[in-house]
Amino acid sequence: MQNVFNTKVNEQTGNWTTTTLVLGLGFAASFVIGLIVEGKGMFTSLPGMPVWFWFSGLIGVGVVTCMVQGVKLLGPTYAVAIVMTSELGFALLFDSLGWLGLQKVPFTLNQLIGVLVIVGGIFVFKLGGGSESEEESSVRKREALN
Repeated sequence: MQNVFNTKVNEQTGNWTTTTLVLGLGFAASFVIGLIVEGKGMFTSLPGMPVWFWFSGLIGVGVVTCMVQGVKLLGPTYAVAIVMTSELGFALLFDSLGWLGLQKVPFTLNQLIGVLVIVGGIFVFKLGGGSESEEESSVRKREALN
């Protein structure tokens, strides 16, 4: 739902305005709710936090920008399916290698099969066709690039 909303905002404003609105309003809401729920305690762990954690929000800029473009070019279902599969694949990689301070989790055949089944599902979904004709798809892609 968030991605469809972002795409609709983007149609009215543009990529950077959409990203600013989404992340800015998200920050404001998180800040207010955090103060209500945790009070000043939400700031106690900040001084000991690794420096690179402070930059993780920059990833959100890329995520919002790419998702808006992905939904415009591919449609919401296909774009979200690709993102979810990528997230799962990277989570599996990070867990298996113990990156970013995660506890190392052994890579198993079942995990690999699970990811491959999801990837296969995306191909079946995309290749299975839909109600959109080739011409409609081309028009949507041209409009998205403008």
